[in-house]
Amino acid sequence: MADIFIGGSAPVRRPKIYQILYVQVIVAITIGILLGHFWPDIGEKMQPLGEAFIKLVKMIIAPVIFLTVTTGIAAMSDLQKVGRVVGKAMIYFLTFSTLALIVGLIVSNLVQPGHGMHIDPVSLDPASVQGYVDKAHDSTITAFLMGIIPDTLISPFNTGNILQVLFVSVLFGISLAMVGERGKPVLTFMQSLMSPVFRLVAILMKAAPIGAFGAMAFTIGKYGIESVSSLALLVVTFYLTSVFFVLFVLGAVARYNGFSIVKLLRYIREELLLVLGTSSSEAALPTLMQKMERAGCAKSVVGLVVPTGYSFNLDGTNIYMTMAALFIAQACDIPLTLQQQLLLLLVAMLSSKGAAGVTGAGFITLAATLSVVPSVPIAGMALILGIDRFMSECRALTNLTGNAVAAIVVARWEGELDQERLHAVLDGEPVPDILASAPVSDLDSEADRRDAPAGVLPQHSA
Repeated sequence: MADIFIGGSAPVRRPKIYQILYVQVIVAITIGILLGHFWPDIGEKMQPLGEAFIKLVKMIIAPVIFLTVTTGIAAMSDLQKVGRVVGKAMIYFLTFSTLALIVGLIVSNLVQPGHGMHIDPVSLDPASVQGYVDKAHDSTITAFLMGIIPDTLISPFNTGNILQVLFVSVLFGISLAMVGERGKPVLTFMQSLMSPVFRLVAILMKAAPIGAFGAMAFTIGKYGIESVSSLALLVVTFYLTSVFFVLFVLGAVARYNGFSIVKLLRYIREELLLVLGTSSSEAALPTLMQKMERAGCAKSVVGLVVPTGYSFNLDGTNIYMTMAALFIAQACDIPLTLQQQLLLLLVAMLSSKGAAGVTGAGFITLAATLSVVPSVPIAGMALILGIDRFMSECRALTNLTGNAVAAIVVARWEGELDQERLHAVLDGEPVPDILASAPVSDLDSEADRRDAPAGVLPQHSA
């Protein structure tokens, strides 16, 4: 087995194929699908494995965001930069979230996946979706904005609310920067604390294959692959639309900003596979932030853009909402005028903000949208309840990719992107000069090991 030499330092050995994380996740997902399909009763019982892994990751998300954002802001000499970065990020989020809604609207009108089903809305069971409707009633804009403010300074670390953690982190980072030299010991401590915290992330990622196996076995075991067949056109249309959006819309943005969307997808493949297995984009949040910083984006930009994007930049969820709403209308033979569709788009644009990137959030947001547009019956959501789990994976994958692109684009706009480093990392070239403030997780992939300086990651035996 060949060794990799970095800058004349001690060699970092190439990992064996079974030691590579994304290979382990692929195998785990495959085994989970087979178990859920052939032994569905056993597959359903694997649910705790997937839920346990997601809980493990959520446990570390708040400290990662707090340390990254706080230290990034505290190290800034110009605090106006914080507002500038957030403003640019919001402009990006609004633009591409709206574009995703429009793409979903256009595709639904062209393909019409619900046409010909002739479902009588009266025959639908509204009780099956009542829980989502009840949750949607609480999802008002005012409630969302008030929900950003935590009850206490430390309560966000108990609830795990990403926006509350981000809110506290930004305020603490600004206050730390304003006290100047008196805050240096605190800043130094927090920067030192990042190393063990990110090492803990690396340890937790070792359980990713187990979590992906459990979540996939449960999904297939409970819902069955055959449950997709009756609504296959909607599922296939949604997946193809999301692929189109990523490769061509986000691909065009990537090309304009000087990088390849395909190379970026390859770079974050571990995170994508993790999301595919767990149906939760939150499971990949800590490592995505690390990888974006390693790819040349400034820590302060990554800390502000990525966590915020998890609530405001949900391209996959937006595509899903317009497609699902129009599918229900088409299936129930309810014609919608252009004005009604535009109203649907505007409502979806507002209701989508604040939806977390976790399983079921898209369904709740859809309920909130339909409750404001009386033309489409909320009870029609029962038509897609059985396949929502399968569609949630694609939503999460698209959301994750959109936030990775957003981090690079906003960093470039702000002049905080190391272009040479970005291209080197995306091309899989050795990049030894990683800043000490950017800890590297042990993801066990060859590209990641080449990016890390000798001594950062443990050596594997040949």
